[in-house]
Amino acid sequence: MTSSSRPEWHALFAPLPDDAVVRRKPVAGLAGWEELTVELSAGPAGMRHVLVVLDKGEPISAGDWVMYCSGNPVEYVHENVGGRLNPDGSFLGTRWRTTALDVPGKEEPEPKEMASSEPTAEDVAALMALVKELLRRSKA
Repeated sequence: MTSSSRPEWHALFAPLPDDAVVRRKPVAGLAGWEELTVELSAGPAGMRHVLVVLDKGEPISAGDWVMYCSGNPVEYVHENVGGRLNPDGSFLGTRWRTTALDVPGKEEPEPKEMASSEPTAEDVAALMALVKELLRRSKA
C-alpha cells in the first residue's frame, strides 16, 4: 500500500489491478476515433482514471490521472500526466501536480501548490506501458 488508505494501483503509472475493466467507446462526432478508459475508485481516499484515445485503432493521446486526500489537516492532491502520442513514437505532454488544504470555516479547499513540468523519459515509458496494457486488455 502507498498509504494506509490507498491501494498500490492508486498512484501514477502503477500497474492496474487484474480486475480493472477497460471500457471502449466511440468518440462522438469523430469518425474512427475511440477511447479506452479505466476508472478506479479508492473509496474515500480518491480515484484514478487512465485514458487512451485511438484514431483508426492507433493510439494518439494518453493520460493517467490520480486524485486523493490524506493527512490532518486534509490535503487534496491531483496528479496527472497527459498528452499527444506522435506517429514517430515521441510524446508531447505535461505533468501536473496540484495540492490544496482543507481550511476550517472555508467552503472550498485553499490552493497550496500548482506545478507543471515536462514528463521525464521514465514518465513517458511508464505511460506507454499503460497504453500497451489498455490495448491488450481491450482486445481480450
